[in-house]
Amino acid sequence: MRVIVVEDSMLLREGLVRVLNGTGFTVLASTGQTLGLLSLVRQQRPDVVVLDIRLPPTYTDEGVRAAVELRRHCTEVGVLLLSQYTEAGSAVRVMAQNAGGFGYLLKESLAEIGDLAEAIRRIGTGGSVIDPKVVACLLNQNRATAPVDTLTHREHEVLALIAEGRSNEAIARHLTVSGKTVETHVRNVFSKLGLESNIADHRRVMAVLTYLRV
Repeated sequence: MRVIVVEDSMLLREGLVRVLNGTGFTVLASTGQTLGLLSLVRQQRPDVVVLDIRLPPTYTDEGVRAAVELRRHCTEVGVLLLSQYTEAGSAVRVMAQNAGGFGYLLKESLAEIGDLAEAIRRIGTGGSVIDPKVVACLLNQNRATAPVDTLTHREHEVLALIAEGRSNEAIARHLTVSGKTVETHVRNVFSKLGLESNIADHRRVMAVLTYLRV
């Protein structure tokens, strides 16, 4: 799987490049800014772009704006946003276009190399990964009455885990329940969110979008 790394900290950027090259990825390029990123992606055609949120010149939301641009013009390329802070609105802003092939992780979560590699692979194959702390932040935000409010406590837990990008099997292990129980909860979630069976291939993505709308 081919990757481009965009991170302004030279130490972290080189560290990511070394780790990714050592875990089976091919790092096509690395840079510390978003200037020229769209052209670079079009030229190199990576599977995933790993992108810091706060980049030069203002160190505010350059990464988010670059991610939105990439999602608009290079829809086949996955994007993993990295942040030192829990900025839930940034995730929603990018995912509003399409939740598939997108991830948002806090840098503190990068300690486990296996988790980072798994996240990139999942994003590169069209899945989504959201840091649990970002999910928790979204849970604590006030929302108007919405279909998601009709979910039971357990269904809400299952949807939160789906938003993190976990499979049914992973959810079953996390909740210590059977796979059939998880399947039942997932079906109930889809039904209550109005996601009909004829769009089965996209229901997990649509469920995440519904969950993240604030």
